[in-house]
Amino acid sequence: MTSKNDQFSNAAKANFESQLAAMTELTNKAFASVAQLVELNVSAAKASLEQSSAAAAQLLAAKDPQEFFALTSTQSQPNAENVLAYTRNLASIAAATRAEFAKAAEAQIVEATRKVTALVDEAAKNAPAGSENAIALLKSAISNANASYEQLTKTTKQTAETIEENVNKAVSQMSQTAEKAAGRAKK
Repeated sequence: MTSKNDQFSNAAKANFESQLAAMTELTNKAFASVAQLVELNVSAAKASLEQSSAAAAQLLAAKDPQEFFALTSTQSQPNAENVLAYTRNLASIAAATRAEFAKAAEAQIVEATRKVTALVDEAAKNAPAGSENAIALLKSAISNANASYEQLTKTTKQTAETIEENVNKAVSQMSQTAEKAAGRAKK
């Protein structure tokens, strides 16, 4: 039979290893998201440069001011579409990252709670007579902490969903505005 100190030491070590694994996982997810953002920004910059060069060449080739202004108005549509596509991609990356972080954090909390509960149960088995109230108090504190975490998680998810919904609404409104502007430019 292992001593209580060994049990707590093993539990602390397992908890540390679990936290280290979770931090590593979150760090990898963060780097992957940053890589996606960099790729998105590089692609957007490259496309913008190509479009700007092509637009400048067209504008320089204009034969009169009317053609110049006609070309200028038709070039605003692709720019608006690019901004919308960029915004949609950015929102998608942010939503995916948020979901991955939430999933990883939730899994970590569930595992930590399971380990703490198992440790308390094991300690309760070996506790001296008369310590039932202390064990019950400890279990109650763990239960209250879990309930608080669940409420915090629920509130955080609602907040994130509201933010995501607002971003999607903004993108939709920008899209509608760009489509209206494109329709006017074609007339």
